[in-house]
Amino acid sequence: MLDFCQSSDLDCHNHDMSSDIQPSAHTYKSRWNISVTNLMKDLDHFRVSSKKLIGTMKSNISQCQIIHSCNKITGLISTETFPVDEISGNFVRTVKNCIFSKSIPTPLKGPLKLAALSKVVIEEILDLDMAVTHSSDFLQFISGGRLLPGSVPLAHRYGGHQFGFWAGQLGDGRAHSLGQYKNRKGDVWELQLKGSGKTPFSRSGDGRAVIRSSVREFLCSEAMHSLGIPTRAVVLRLAKSWFRIGSLEILAESGEIDLLRKLLDFVINEHFPSIKANDPDKYLVFYATVVNETAHLIAQWMSVGFAHGVCNTDNFSLLSITIDYGPFGFMESYNPNFVPNTSDDEGRYRIGAQANVGLFNLEKLLVSLSPVLSQKQQKEAKHILKGYVDIYQMRIHQLFKAKLGLLGEETNDGFLIAFLLQMMEDTQSDFTMTFRQLSEASADQLHIMCNICLKPFWFNSYVSKSSGLTICDALDLTLLYLFKACVKLLLGVNPRYVLRNWMAESAIQKAEMNDFSEVELLHHVLSFPFVTQETAEEAGYAARPPQWAKGLKVSCSS
Repeated sequence: MLDFCQSSDLDCHNHDMSSDIQPSAHTYKSRWNISVTNLMKDLDHFRVSSKKLIGTMKSNISQCQIIHSCNKITGLISTETFPVDEISGNFVRTVKNCIFSKSIPTPLKGPLKLAALSKVVIEEILDLDMAVTHSSDFLQFISGGRLLPGSVPLAHRYGGHQFGFWAGQLGDGRAHSLGQYKNRKGDVWELQLKGSGKTPFSRSGDGRAVIRSSVREFLCSEAMHSLGIPTRAVVLRLAKSWFRIGSLEILAESGEIDLLRKLLDFVINEHFPSIKANDPDKYLVFYATVVNETAHLIAQWMSVGFAHGVCNTDNFSLLSITIDYGPFGFMESYNPNFVPNTSDDEGRYRIGAQANVGLFNLEKLLVSLSPVLSQKQQKEAKHILKGYVDIYQMRIHQLFKAKLGLLGEETNDGFLIAFLLQMMEDTQSDFTMTFRQLSEASADQLHIMCNICLKPFWFNSYVSKSSGLTICDALDLTLLYLFKACVKLLLGVNPRYVLRNWMAESAIQKAEMNDFSEVELLHHVLSFPFVTQETAEEAGYAARPPQWAKGLKVSCSS
């Protein structure tokens, strides 16, 4: 991203989407304009810290000297939590025996323009007054031109399995962690720049992020947050942690077992408070938690038709949040073989294979944990892994029951869900709108559908199951009205708007001409995905892709 910077909301919140009433201007005002009491009016008092990661840093050179020191940090005395790369500089190299390398961002050249941001992040997470975002200091800080007070910029070393094969050292090739910020709520967030220049882990093409990928990632991270799916944001991006499966893999593969244990202890102590530090089975409990949460995350992806596109182990968070948005895609017509990534020739990461890929990645995580597990614990861990499929199937069953409003627990629920999905596949039905239109159907429409539906068995069974009534009773319009009242709840489950690739492409084309109006429009629309919005309907955001977008492709470089 060469000329704009942005941030996004991660802290999940609840939406009251039980009604499809058009939001008014007042709705937007109350959503985006919160109290600014006690918010910082300037950046002089905004400080971050890397103390938990690399210890206390003391410097005998000024911040100005650090920034203009040809990507070298000199004169630093460190009491380290994690060992830091002994070599300075952003030149590409093999890094050993550390978690991080110090790496100074490379400032952008030319005039800067703030193109998009999340007001909720600025005010509710970073405790800043929105007026701060209009200052030149803010633009400099989030574009890598200046360092935040307390910041020691770091690039994270990790490895990973890519498309099923061990790729060796990977790491942050165009990202710099600025430090952790503890806000007034007591929450700790790690700030990171993306597209902020080369690091020791930069590969071909790394260093900067183009507008195209930045717009897609910003909008999708905001969309996923509003859909209630754990995620994080860019380009000044925030997360509770950036550690991923690959963070552990690189240490296990390199035989750095003491450092592996140290990183595991840190992650558990910081992010898994229910696991006791003195528990002899703490690594086993940690693994069981990651297995469970990974299954839940992928089930959530599937429930909204989201295909990640590149489910490599280096893209799977240890906290089971959605990271590294690349060639993702929200499925249009229901198709288990939907592949959003044109670079995925074999369809390894097709949407229908995501659960299996999650299992593969968890197998690799277990391999990485094996050096710190006893033989008995390794055996138990393998048993835990076998439970992944059941956890996933249980969760996906729950989510699709909720999408269809199926009450209770009956043996034929799974059959009804599978039957509908097969119908959708046969008829190439739009995934998002099929569930939404079932939620929005009137009692009269349901009655007509019941009589003329080409698959009356499924529909009658569905009406009966959803309402808890017999098939005959369900045909009565009065009882169907009661059914519709129940289905109203589905409006808060089935979104009307998701970030379809053609929508992102339309915004990107304008953004590349320095027009960010559609980025802003999509940001607002996707922040209320369950509410019918006039501007979104006029733009066709709930419709099939326009003709010009039929052959739209997305690659790893998009």
